[in-house]
Amino acid sequence: MAKGAYLSGKWQDGEGDWFEKTCPATGETSWEGQAASPAQVNTAIEAAHAAGPAWRHMPQHDRTHILEAYAEEIGKRSEEIAQAISRDMGKAKWDSLNEAGAMKGKIAVSIKAQVERAGGRSGETAFGAAHLTHRPHGVMGVFGPFNFPGHLPNGHIIPALLAGNTCVFKPSELAPSVAAIMVECFEAAGLPEGVLNVVHGGRQTGAALLDGDINGLLFTGSAKTGMAFHRHFAGRPDVILALEMGGNNPLIVWDPADVEAAADIAAQSAYLSTGQRCTCARRVFVPEGKFGDAVVEAIVERARGLRIGAWDEDDIFMGPLVSEDAAQAAVDFQTMLSKAGGKPLRRLKRMDRGGGFVTAGVIDVTNASNIPDEELFGPLMQVCRVKDFDTALARANDTRFGLSGGLVSDEDALWLKVHNELRAGILNRNRPTVGAAGNMPFGGPGLSGNFRPGAYYAADYCAWPQASQVADKAGRLGAQGFPK
Repeated sequence: MAKGAYLSGKWQDGEGDWFEKTCPATGETSWEGQAASPAQVNTAIEAAHAAGPAWRHMPQHDRTHILEAYAEEIGKRSEEIAQAISRDMGKAKWDSLNEAGAMKGKIAVSIKAQVERAGGRSGETAFGAAHLTHRPHGVMGVFGPFNFPGHLPNGHIIPALLAGNTCVFKPSELAPSVAAIMVECFEAAGLPEGVLNVVHGGRQTGAALLDGDINGLLFTGSAKTGMAFHRHFAGRPDVILALEMGGNNPLIVWDPADVEAAADIAAQSAYLSTGQRCTCARRVFVPEGKFGDAVVEAIVERARGLRIGAWDEDDIFMGPLVSEDAAQAAVDFQTMLSKAGGKPLRRLKRMDRGGGFVTAGVIDVTNASNIPDEELFGPLMQVCRVKDFDTALARANDTRFGLSGGLVSDEDALWLKVHNELRAGILNRNRPTVGAAGNMPFGGPGLSGNFRPGAYYAADYCAWPQASQVADKAGRLGAQGFPK
């Protein structure tokens, strides 16, 4: 039985509801135990507050050294990390190994970003000097998602700790196992007790963290949950919120020279990680006519030929969705699109092997109506044929979200138009929409977030700036009209 809470450097049995996670590929139990109770969540927050003064007053180079040591520990245990991720949420082993690599790589990138975006500087003035410094917020509540259960919370925790904050981390109940390995790596790196605390559980545990005495909330997940968090903190400008909430992402494919390359880009955009990436392309726009027909046919061919299997099977592209409920939700979403006038070209189906396994789907929604502007977290591509490029661009922008988007085209003029007009924080040309770099910001407008982009820009929301004017001695000001 796994421990439900890590408080002040010690694991404890949870005192809340029992929960367990089964592998969506094998049906085996990957984690089981009791959740942290609300009282334990409050203890975690108290521990983080108690550890705060010593941690924030520690010299910056000492905090940096601890996190560099953490990176080395993560690197030593990449295989174990990948297996924990894959057993929890079904991700293909190669995909989970890439995630473990990204976890290690995050540290060096975060250190550089912290220096550049949240460091300090001084300059001489007529009266003495002006100084810029940055201060931590305090205790940060971190909510982790299931799709990248190591890398994405790591992307909040590392810059938060670098800045001098302490953290209370609630992993996703759908992928809890990697958190224990992260804790062990932090312990080996010498992180002081109480600086990072972990509380496992679902809705009740999360609610207790939201209601606790935290100074910031760092969240990656669905728009529905993110908006609920935003409403929860309405009227609380003293709590920093960084919300990354996914997208209904468009990809425009327009007369490139190579149809096969265009289909490759579209299929990878839609189906990588079984469609469980917030940057996956959900909507693909092609021109009416022979070229569009050829691209769609090539995409369907790729969807049909993708190798799907359990995380430990060789040479697979896709694993299952995170749960049976997620698999059924994907089928139901496809049914809804069909009733709205969509034409399935390659059906997304539950596979005979059970669990979260589904096939990759393609549905033509050209003649559909009243399609909801929602993100389906699964391998279902909506294809729409349009008469001209302006229509494609307008349809691409017709969403409440704005996380990622892309253009596949050899025409520079079309890229210039898309680059100037498509509303997306991550905008790629002739590359999959899922392509994002850790040394760049990650986020977008609309319901994709609250203008607190992560990745390289995470340093911005983990510290607040303090500007000072400094003179060595107090002197008479001699201001115009001021009494002498």
